[in-house]
Amino acid sequence: MTEHLPTMNRRAVLSTVALALAAAHAGRGLAAQAWPSRTVRIIVPFAPGGGADSSARVLAEVLATPLGQSVIVENRPGAGSAIGVMAAAQSRDGHTLLMGSNSMVINPVLNPSISYDVARDFDPVGMVSAQPLVLVVPASSKIASFADLVAEAKAQPGTLTAGNSGNGTLAHLTAELFAIQTQTTITSVPYKGESALVPDLIGGLVSCGFLNLPSVIAHIRSGRLRALAVSSPAPVAALPGVPTLRSLGQPSLEVQGWAALLAPKGTIPQEGLARLETLLTQALATDTVKTRFASLSVEPVASGREATAQYLKAEGARWQQVIKARGIKADS
Repeated sequence: MTEHLPTMNRRAVLSTVALALAAAHAGRGLAAQAWPSRTVRIIVPFAPGGGADSSARVLAEVLATPLGQSVIVENRPGAGSAIGVMAAAQSRDGHTLLMGSNSMVINPVLNPSISYDVARDFDPVGMVSAQPLVLVVPASSKIASFADLVAEAKAQPGTLTAGNSGNGTLAHLTAELFAIQTQTTITSVPYKGESALVPDLIGGLVSCGFLNLPSVIAHIRSGRLRALAVSSPAPVAALPGVPTLRSLGQPSLEVQGWAALLAPKGTIPQEGLARLETLLTQALATDTVKTRFASLSVEPVASGREATAQYLKAEGARWQQVIKARGIKADS
């Protein structure tokens, strides 16, 4: 069309088109950089006070300034975290995030009626933290080491009991994984949370348990519980002398309670996700976050979006194998 215009007019038209395209491109860039344009909400699928909730509140405080918007935490507990996770998956406001944990990849395997799919419904932002489990026995127990526990379980199949914080929880599945890897039989005893389990463990009513570090560290230090091993990749500074399960020849029992930040699929522009990934990585490297996380007995873990997606996939596959091998079903 432009070849029929006078030379000056043609140049003017082409110049105008070029400017318009440049302006549109710049506008898209500004729009992407403008995310978030209002308050950001982090859904925590647990009650207030737990590790995921506390970690989310630390991040909400630290991320607010660089994001230029308020960041609030909304607790949506229930159904082993499934209620909160599904609420996040269904949110389309473009300003909702999820503080996910191990349960979000376990629940769909444990309960086929759960409708969300982690890979289909979420865009990972990055890992946030990790927390080891501690294998403990009562101080009164004759079991003094991991080797003793395995030997006792083999000598008296089914006699030893492993307390856990509920059917299908990470503690439960880790004990089942222990039985698989050591070729032993151990009886699972579910409780309604670790607060109900710990007194019976101290009293010797259950033989052992894989528990979260904050729940038992005071009892280990006071001598009421004995720590046999930790499930983290490296020894835990707060428990000097306690070996890792890997160092005891059980690398497959390296289990961590993790937290990860995710967004409902397709609700945040890629530029916004990239910016959030960078800010999360920077926040986890600060002394403020390291100190605050240390007080919660968790370690900051920085991991990019792609690595986080691969990790969540691997975790789901890992626990699917355990659940199927042991015939574990969701509570009715």
